[in-house]
Amino acid sequence: MIDKALVTEKVIDVFDAAGIKKPDISILSDEFLLEVKHMEHKNVALEVLKKLLNDEIRSRTKKNLIQSKTLMEMLENSIKKYHNKILTAAEVIEELIHIGKEIHQMDKTPQEMGLSEYEYGFYTAIANNDSAREVMAKEKLRELAVVLFQKVKENASIDWTIKESVKAKLKVIVKRTLRQYGYPPDMQMLATETVLKQAALIAEELSNH
Repeated sequence: MIDKALVTEKVIDVFDAAGIKKPDISILSDEFLLEVKHMEHKNVALEVLKKLLNDEIRSRTKKNLIQSKTLMEMLENSIKKYHNKILTAAEVIEELIHIGKEIHQMDKTPQEMGLSEYEYGFYTAIANNDSAREVMAKEKLRELAVVLFQKVKENASIDWTIKESVKAKLKVIVKRTLRQYGYPPDMQMLATETVLKQAALIAEELSNH
């Protein structure tokens, strides 16, 4: 009955179907992932993991542009391999568990780097290309992220995302700061756009100062 409901994509709560109490943020703990891995009905386990990961990733789209995009691509690629019968349900579950562990680890990174989650959002925006990581040390990128966050916060007014003059000013500030820190010239334009997109995600936080 459960399997049929899932296959026909009826609107059911996958947690109830799996007999799992809807978990909190600790869903990505090793214990929980192990529990899902050993569930008898693999397609139910797959649905549970897919829903959980999708929800977790979507909650991150409000804070971290690059990270959420990367994770969503990983999730979609895994599900696609299952639909194309490249992987079995059990194999995809392994991949989804790996993504769950990645998220768990990613959540620890800002604290390990001594960054707020907002500063870390800026860090991922500028560290998202090979040449920047090769040319600049991690600590330099970290410092740049903190400075960028501060500068954008200082210059972001209320409703700045819809004020072209403010956006233009921020663009100049970001580009100048990247240049001052020796960010690769050929990547500055893309990084500027990414930083401003990241800033737009947390616009409310930025204008509360």
